[in-house]
Amino acid sequence: MKKSLAILLAFLSTFAHAWTQRPPQDLETCKIHAPWGFPQTTGVQTICRQAYLVGYDAAAKIPKYVTYELLPQNALGCVARTNAFAADQSIQSGATPADYAGSGYDKGHQSPDGDLSWDAQVEFESFLMTNMAPQLPGLNRGPWKLLETAIRGWAVQQNQPYTIYVGAVYNDQDKKIGNGVVVPHAFYKIVINDQTNEVAGWWFPHVEKLGTDLTTLRLSISQIEQQAGVQFALPVEARELATGSEWPVDFGALAKAKRDRCNK
Repeated sequence: MKKSLAILLAFLSTFAHAWTQRPPQDLETCKIHAPWGFPQTTGVQTICRQAYLVGYDAAAKIPKYVTYELLPQNALGCVARTNAFAADQSIQSGATPADYAGSGYDKGHQSPDGDLSWDAQVEFESFLMTNMAPQLPGLNRGPWKLLETAIRGWAVQQNQPYTIYVGAVYNDQDKKIGNGVVVPHAFYKIVINDQTNEVAGWWFPHVEKLGTDLTTLRLSISQIEQQAGVQFALPVEARELATGSEWPVDFGALAKAKRDRCNK
């Protein structure tokens, strides 16, 4: 009964937020989201959206990687969250919101809605299922969200653009939900300051309780590449930050800046 109700609510939510999808853009236009080159891996379909680039694994029904550039002026977007989850019409037999119903997993954004709320259509596209992977609530709403917010703070408070690589780590032994959606056993983020060429990587084991100390989740880029099976393009003069020397962020000031901008 509970599962049937969850599926019905997922259907009604999707219907209530129906929106017109644009076809993917030409890959050439997505070079802005991968300024040093596209990530290199196998088994993915590359999809270019206005605000991000996806390497989608159609067999696993989740993105293997997403990359996007976050500009300071876009990090304080004021478009209200729509929760307009929708199957990506450019993918045959891809994931749908109903796949997650009753599973206990959140539909976890890879490129976050908060980074894409500077334009209404872009905000809608943040909810395409090709930008989602199953995430436990404790991860999605905890340290994962904390790092998402910190990245926006870095862009605003450093007044510099950042490029972000984000994705899932999975294999044939991982469980599945819905109609074959793989539940990753880990996630990662690689953050690059486009002006200083400073880079830092984070590794998230897929468990409920990881705490809020993001320094405990740091991992080298080379280790992330090995575990994820993806080679990431970095600036020629990339300098990997030591654990504990990440960019500073004032979360209170960030929240006030967003309120001041969006209340105008």
